Amino acid sequence: MKLKKPKFWDYKKPNFLSNFLFPISKFYELVLKFQPNKNIKKINSIKTICVGNIYIGGTGKTSFSIELMKLCDKMQIKACFIKKFYSDQIDEQKLLEKFGKTFINKSRSKALDEAAKNGFKIAIFDDGLQDKSILYDISFVCFNEKNMFGNKRIIPSGPLRESLDNLTKYKNVLISGNQNNQLSIKNFFSENFGKLNLFNSSYQPINLNNFNLEKTYLVFSGIGNHNTFLEMLTQNKFKIVKDLEYPDHYSYSKRDIKKILELAKSLNAEILTTEKDYMRIGENFQKEINCFKISLKIDQLDEINDKIKKLYESI
Repeated sequence: MKLKKPKFWDYKKPNFLSNFLFPISKFYELVLKFQPNKNIKKINSIKTICVGNIYIGGTGKTSFSIELMKLCDKMQIKACFIKKFYSDQIDEQKLLEKFGKTFINKSRSKALDEAAKNGFKIAIFDDGLQDKSILYDISFVCFNEKNMFGNKRIIPSGPLRESLDNLTKYKNVLISGNQNNQLSIKNFFSENFGKLNLFNSSYQPINLNNFNLEKTYLVFSGIGNHNTFLEMLTQNKFKIVKDLEYPDHYSYSKRDIKKILELAKSLNAEILTTEKDYMRIGENFQKEINCFKISLKIDQLDEINDKIKKLYESI
């Protein structure tokens, strides 16, 4: 069973436990800083875009990767996804496969080789920002406006995989969410990282018309940012009588689903979950649970479109 991230990670200021773990975080940061880069992969026939994160979990990487694929499709660019194999991320792999050819391997480098051999011109990496075996042509760092940087410390005393100072070398930042905190985010980046390319985005429902908003709903999810999901449902006038939060990439057992069904029945409520969670539920239960589908609307879409076009033309 996967564990939920510690709540103190998202406190605005470090607490006692964060301070206690801080020496370990500093040691980990030093290890990352002096880690050698060996066998760096770069293939001239295929360009690479990495969609990654510094904050652990729930930053919209997969949704943004899908939007990049849609842009490539419109320009008739032969693009693919690359996803490192993790047994607890089958949901994301299946979701990517719905939108494009996906190469999955325990080694991203080997997956890139396979994509190049199959004639693909752009490879979109869903995650992999910290993988130093590949020299990416473009990197995007994703954040969710709800949590942003948490307490701004590196694991285990905070939720960051690496220092925020590293943002300058990645150059591009995408903010996802429900656009409730845009001003303070823009102010932070302009004051601390003025030369970054900042892109804003928001989650948009795809199948809202499939739901009866007069009914009440029990909502559950095992994603990186449960509160963003709840906030979006509330903004779209869903009547939520109960919500259940599970760890990110949670593997639901039959017992878990049966408990959810029984609880919903006792509340006389419909059941609603995310598309990722829906893919982790056995087919026998899917007919009793509603799937809420979303897409990511990007404000500066033309700018990103131009980046992809120039990248393709440089092959």
